[in-house]
Amino acid sequence: MGGDGRWDARRHALRVQGRDLLQLWLLPGLAAVLPWRWCFALYRRLARWPWLYRAEVEAALAGAQLRGWLAPAEAARWATERRLVSLVDHADFFLSRTRGDGWLRRHVEVRGQWPAPDQPAILCTFHWGAGTWALRHARLAGMRAHMLVAGLDSPAYRGRPVMFAYGRRRVAMISRELGQSTLDTSAPLRVLLDCLQQRQQVMVVLDVPADEVSASCEVQLLGAPARMPRALLRLAVQRQLPVVVFLCGIDLATGRRWIDIQPLPLHDEVPALAADLFGRLDAAIRAHPTLWHFWGQAARFWRS
Repeated sequence: MGGDGRWDARRHALRVQGRDLLQLWLLPGLAAVLPWRWCFALYRRLARWPWLYRAEVEAALAGAQLRGWLAPAEAARWATERRLVSLVDHADFFLSRTRGDGWLRRHVEVRGQWPAPDQPAILCTFHWGAGTWALRHARLAGMRAHMLVAGLDSPAYRGRPVMFAYGRRRVAMISRELGQSTLDTSAPLRVLLDCLQQRQQVMVVLDVPADEVSASCEVQLLGAPARMPRALLRLAVQRQLPVVVFLCGIDLATGRRWIDIQPLPLHDEVPALAADLFGRLDAAIRAHPTLWHFWGQAARFWRS
């Protein structure tokens, strides 16, 4: 019995590693060798396969249903679009390594402007769409932005070396695209202040569950109270720092991208800034709900 149990565990581990290899490396890696138009057409076909990203898609659908945002009749379409968004997001890791700045000019529409290169600012985005090309565009616009990135010590990586290798290289991609080092989310405040005092920018993906941060605030998201991080918002208010929101969308019919860059007015209170920021996320999710990557974490954002 003990031998059978060990063999079953090995088989399960091999299946997990094989699935990670296919979903994170092999299928997204096709973007490195195929013209994007052909590759995206292939991804639209692959996105119909129910086994692709199965666990992630099932969690997303369950989260959307929990919040009343998914009718049963829409489940098949949602699942297909969620798989397509995941394929595109992972493909950008390979596209960023194999395509030059001309690819960005041809395939990405940009609306708005980044702040002046020597303007200290907080640049905010969300886990919505696919943001890799916004990093490249920010660097080309003269931004010297350091992104806040969580460490790779999450339990999700435990026993999954293929996924861990992908996560490590994905973090390295952020530094490469921005041309600046990343900052650990656990770094002391003085590290962020040093960057800002050197007239650089801090970039952050704001929509993370409140149980991952030390301080949070309540916001309205999709018509219900949710908890979101507040530390950087407090810093922005106290120092009257410019705050810029950028969203990176995907046209799921054509594969084209767009970047929308919106400077926010200065706010004197954290709740007002939080409402302004997360109002942008609210509008983005309402417009294109399947582009939000964190439906599967819904129970961690909203109070029951």
